[in-house]
Amino acid sequence: MGRKWNNIKERKASKDANTSRIYAKFGVEIYVAAKKGEPDPESNRALKVVLERAKTYNVPKAIIDRALEKAKGSGNETYFELRYEGFGPNGSMIIVDALTNNVNRTASDVRSAYNKNGGSMGVNGSVAYMFDSTAVFGLTGKSADEVMELLIEADADVRDVFEEDDAVIVYAAPDQFHAVQEAFKRAGVTEFTTAEIVMLPQTNVTLPEEGQAQFDKLIDALEDLEDVQQVYHNVEFED
Repeated sequence: MGRKWNNIKERKASKDANTSRIYAKFGVEIYVAAKKGEPDPESNRALKVVLERAKTYNVPKAIIDRALEKAKGSGNETYFELRYEGFGPNGSMIIVDALTNNVNRTASDVRSAYNKNGGSMGVNGSVAYMFDSTAVFGLTGKSADEVMELLIEADADVRDVFEEDDAVIVYAAPDQFHAVQEAFKRAGVTEFTTAEIVMLPQTNVTLPEEGQAQFDKLIDALEDLEDVQQVYHNVEFED
């Protein structure tokens, strides 16, 4: 399973640091999660996951509150959760997750981004089988051994615990997200550098220099699309 999670997170955060794009996308995601159930994270687990992730991306409280108020009030927009699978340069694999109120527009935009940047759309299932849905937590201030010990004591089921740069990264099954979070909470850990459910590649690939430049352009084009929430891939970037 691919590692170097901090490198992925830092690249995404750096790319979005000077724009409001990531906040707008979180606004939609929070609204959709809140509309699925009660607009209360204590009774709506999907919403709780989104809010925890928003916290690690420093989404302003005003954005979160606005989305929740919209869900509580007269907001009646219908959004569809879509997944597109495809290929980039040198056989690299890409998963695109989107939330949209216009399926035709989103499909056209994603296909165009692939076609114009050296990629190609695949059929459903052509890529996803090479990825695992995974709950990811990142934290600082503790060693991997300390984290493993507190998770064992809490009887939390995790896939992997390892140190990366100055952080400890924990991988767990998606249905263990809340159990792991509660285990950390009971141990006094409430701040995370990462807390989300993602698609992690089972194996990573590296690209030649020319392929890497083209791949970066493709990923940027996909991430820039208004309806795209997440882009996952199996390319390992150089440190």
